[in-house]
Amino acid sequence: MKYPELTLVADGLRFPEGPVWLKDGSIALVEIERRTVTRVGPDGQVNVISRHTGGPNGLAVGPDGAFYVCNNGGFEWEEIDGLLIPVDRAKNYSGGRIERVDPATGEVSVLYDACDGNRLCGPNDLVFDSYGGFYFTDLGKIRKRDRDNGGLYYAKADGSEIVEVAYPLLGPNGCGLSPDGKTFYAVELEPSRLWAYEIISPGVVKKTPFPHSLNGGRLVCRLSGFQGFDSLAVDAAGRICIGTIWGKPQITVISPEGEVVREVPMPEAIPTNICFGGPNYETAFITLSGTGKLVSMKWDKPGLRLNYEI
Repeated sequence: MKYPELTLVADGLRFPEGPVWLKDGSIALVEIERRTVTRVGPDGQVNVISRHTGGPNGLAVGPDGAFYVCNNGGFEWEEIDGLLIPVDRAKNYSGGRIERVDPATGEVSVLYDACDGNRLCGPNDLVFDSYGGFYFTDLGKIRKRDRDNGGLYYAKADGSEIVEVAYPLLGPNGCGLSPDGKTFYAVELEPSRLWAYEIISPGVVKKTPFPHSLNGGRLVCRLSGFQGFDSLAVDAAGRICIGTIWGKPQITVISPEGEVVREVPMPEAIPTNICFGGPNYETAFITLSGTGKLVSMKWDKPGLRLNYEI
């Protein structure tokens, strides 16, 4: 297996996910097992921004410059063949929620913990649109004998409104928006399926009817074999770049039409997340979560600049 040339940015992290490139050249990310939002400087220096209960999972910058966090409520952890692995809902599971973090003080406040009277179970990833709201996935929780259905949601950054976008999904994980902001993408973890939703207005999408879909999405692509779709980033060409874990670990690059146009192998079984940054957004930053590494590589096309990046 020939791997791409990777540069180690930081190691010793405790299951890093949710990388966000900041204009000072640093990367903000979450460490799920450590329960922190962390800043990794251009020199690899690691500093904690905020400390959380539960399990901070997804991260994004909002219109007010604050960090917004998907908190999954917490996992139990095991070391398996040198990899740190989330294995079950935490014994002290504290419920899923969306949190806001003041980047200057590290103060953490809860924005949402329910939608229409239904508790959030395991929020995972989020992406802001240009209207100041954000879409997010709730993967749910997986227990030894049963599991939750997952769903897609839309919420306003000021804490005033949350709505359900689509339900149910099987382990919805990464999400993103097309370059024109008119399509919302979300993946399901275990089936490794990529879904697309045409956005009618913020938080409202066009639904594909049964029997073509159970969740209202349009199926873009799915992989065969034992692979899982984790988080994703969209590049400036509109390609969906997905952290693909387990049996064939890689970054899977899929066109909006559903064709797998590139496969970038990774040297670890759990390459969960990717984001773009650097000059002209030509650098990909990738979390190798099981071994606690943040790495970077030159990408073949510029990445898409996210709304409200600072």
